[in-house]
Amino acid sequence: MKHRAVGAVLFGGGVLLLALAAGLVFVVKPAMTKLPYDLDSSTSVAEAKGATFLQITNGAVAINQGDLRSTVQVTPERAKTAALSGDLAGDAVVWRVGQTVERTDSKELVSAYGAELALDRVSAAAVDWNEQFLDESGTPEKVAFAGQVYKFPFDSAQGNYEVFDRDLRQTRMAEFKGTEEINGVEAYRYEQVITDEKLPLATDRVGLLLGALAPGSTSGDVVYSNTRTVWVDPVTGSYLKVREQQKKVLVPNTGTPVTLLDADFSYNEETVASSVDRAKESRNQLNILGVFAPLGLAVLGLVLILVGLLVSRTRRPATVARHAAADPAPTRVDQPPVRDDAREGGPLTDEIPPASTNWKSEESTVPSQRSAQGESEKQ
Repeated sequence: MKHRAVGAVLFGGGVLLLALAAGLVFVVKPAMTKLPYDLDSSTSVAEAKGATFLQITNGAVAINQGDLRSTVQVTPERAKTAALSGDLAGDAVVWRVGQTVERTDSKELVSAYGAELALDRVSAAAVDWNEQFLDESGTPEKVAFAGQVYKFPFDSAQGNYEVFDRDLRQTRMAEFKGTEEINGVEAYRYEQVITDEKLPLATDRVGLLLGALAPGSTSGDVVYSNTRTVWVDPVTGSYLKVREQQKKVLVPNTGTPVTLLDADFSYNEETVASSVDRAKESRNQLNILGVFAPLGLAVLGLVLILVGLLVSRTRRPATVARHAAADPAPTRVDQPPVRDDAREGGPLTDEIPPASTNWKSEESTVPSQRSAQGESEKQ
């Protein structure tokens, strides 16, 4: 019975391994392809060489030139995420984002903004949240974030995505343009082109710019263009590299247009390297828990099940031999050994011949004749 018990154990172990493999595929991996609650803060740095930019210092407006450095920091708001209710509870996370742009030479601050928004954990797109805001001037402004903002979905598609533009306060389509390799990782390249669109600026702010840069004009607009290119890791949806070719021009109703910004921002090498490293680490975790581990467990489980079935159905030769030795074939005790010699007058038989047969009579008379001869000699 031991072999049957061993077979049952092997079969049960195989079934358990198959269940574990299914759990990794259908439970663990889907959980890993969501924005986590405990995401670490991240910082990205983009630089623009020889930029033209507007700088306001103590109320003085000036157009300067130089190198710029943009720093964006994303920090998960765990407490606010835990406080989400309704449809957002469990399905969204809250991020706080801050950006500063400073001159590389003097470290003077050129611009800054802060924002808080909620993102869907699966699509990474912004979702409607009552407490979301954007602050560019010290006063939080209600903004309806939408589309992809700082991340693309896990398993990004080779298609188009709506990407939010902070200056326009709206989304514009980013088109898939192909694949490229970034530091050894295949990336999907998406391109969003914005051409000569009017910015929704407050009237007093436009008036300040007109008074300082276009005297004599009574009205005007700021026209905005941007070619935004993002290289996305298709597995995790994270940005590996970002480039923004921005241009803002003040167009007064009279006078010459004035360039407020002409800059080509791109992630520096350190940011690209760290972004690729994070993507590789996440990819490895997804591959191990979502592909290799389930496959290995499934194969091992099937092997154990087959071995268990074979062990349960196979009897050991030693066991059969012991049974044979313990139960020998019965022997008929009423039969004499078979004679090997052939008898005259008929075939061999196992029966005892009757006493009246000729050969038996002759054999029995020999001693009598010899005895009679002995008696006569003695006399």
